[in-house]
Amino acid sequence: MAPKVLVSDKLAESAVDVFRNNGIDVSFEPELGKDKPALLEAIGDYDGLAIRSSTKVTEKLLKRAGRLKVVGRAGVGVDNVDVSAASKNGIVVMNTPFGNSITTAEHTIAMMMAVARQIPDANRSVHGGNWEKSRFMGVELFGKTLGVIGCGNIGSAVCSRAIGLGMKVVGYDPYLSAEKARALGVDKIALHELLRRSDFITLHLPLIDKTRNILDATSLSITKKGVRIVNCARGGLVDEAALANAIMSGRVAGAAVDVFENEPPEGSPLLGLPGVVATPHLGASTTEAQEKVAIQVAEQMSDFLARGAISNAVNMPSISAEESPLLMPWIALADHLGSFVGQMTDDPIKAVNVLYNGTVASMNTEALNASVTTGLLRHAIAEVSMVSAQIMAKERGIAISTTTQSKSGVFDAYVKLTVVTDFRERSIAGTVFSDGKPRFIQIKGINIDAEIEPNMLYTTHGDVPGIIGVIGTTLGDRGVNIANFTLGRTAAKSDAIALLSLDEAAGNEVVDELRKSGLFKQVRPLQFRTASLGLR
Repeated sequence: MAPKVLVSDKLAESAVDVFRNNGIDVSFEPELGKDKPALLEAIGDYDGLAIRSSTKVTEKLLKRAGRLKVVGRAGVGVDNVDVSAASKNGIVVMNTPFGNSITTAEHTIAMMMAVARQIPDANRSVHGGNWEKSRFMGVELFGKTLGVIGCGNIGSAVCSRAIGLGMKVVGYDPYLSAEKARALGVDKIALHELLRRSDFITLHLPLIDKTRNILDATSLSITKKGVRIVNCARGGLVDEAALANAIMSGRVAGAAVDVFENEPPEGSPLLGLPGVVATPHLGASTTEAQEKVAIQVAEQMSDFLARGAISNAVNMPSISAEESPLLMPWIALADHLGSFVGQMTDDPIKAVNVLYNGTVASMNTEALNASVTTGLLRHAIAEVSMVSAQIMAKERGIAISTTTQSKSGVFDAYVKLTVVTDFRERSIAGTVFSDGKPRFIQIKGINIDAEIEPNMLYTTHGDVPGIIGVIGTTLGDRGVNIANFTLGRTAAKSDAIALLSLDEAAGNEVVDELRKSGLFKQVRPLQFRTASLGLR
């Protein structure tokens, strides 16, 4: 029997042809995604579900989807999909991470021009029967400095177009190497310097904890007077109330906003303000982009359902069923190693070497490398997956290299990750014991034995008395229970580290208190993903 796919959103109808040409039985019902009861009733008959943003793939829906094997999202964001629930149910979730880049970059340039020349206001004025040439005095883009916050796929496309317009482009992105910046023609600078120098600022970041309100009252207060802000990335990157105040005070001359914290943006302080150009989340809304992502998601889902191939999955690596049981614990370890370094490294990463020693060297190192890179980038890029991670690393100028060697040392197999920045090298190693649990076995050349838990705390300090007491007291006073406490040192009275497993995350108060003690060179709370991956 041919696999069955339901298209429950408004996808380009060319996607239907792709499914049918691959022998897939497809039902095209683009309004069904808005009818939750009807979708719940129908979903049990399908092997695949193709969606855009209207269909909400909830845990409740997935429980009714007894046959479902794959969800394909025509677009980047999977906020409308419960990925964790899909993983637990063995359902692959795919997206199309690169189909909208050009369209969004072009919309950014269009919005920048609109706010620079007050085009929407001038248009309304003329249609209202007025002819107010002197009222709508604009500014040129030529020769102006554009600050690009986030120089990934879309941000890079904006940079090249802005340079073509004769703008000077400066960029801030912790993951942008100096070599990649030079190739783009971008001056890579710190965020505070970008804010002070830029005549226009555009954001191209994912919305994660680190980036939420990256433009707030404090950062806007140090911008160049008369700056214009463009946000076609994600609502929540800009504090809308702070931006509105900055516009009313005259510090910010105008803003072009395609995305809002709440959509539709009822009650947003930006609505109705002079100098604010607003569009209803149109960044990816062109005929070409919608056609491209629809065809891409249909091809990916067809390849999976008809031939078992997995591509652009946000919750599943490219791994065969035969190797999965042995490889999955090492996949988890590789992710944890990358995640540790990603959370510990604030400088732009230039290179990563992954050493596979012993029996792990003969495994699927391509999948393991993808898992390392996913963990490395996860804390900066919300939508990173094991398929897209290495492409995203390459775009940021991060060179990934692999070394394999036969067994040497105490362990039958281990993975060692060495990361290089302009200022330092950082290494961490881990292994998988016979119980199938990944462990960290070495950090900065210091041997340890630490199981990996969701919430951890890492410190570096001198090997002096009182460290354990200070950490224990600080955590205890704030009700944070220690599940495990691992110490290591290079030599007596020399450099030492501590790695703690906690029952809950260490909050800012804990971190601040430990730093204030003066005993620690570094205090860093860490979080690690624990969800397992499955495949029906």
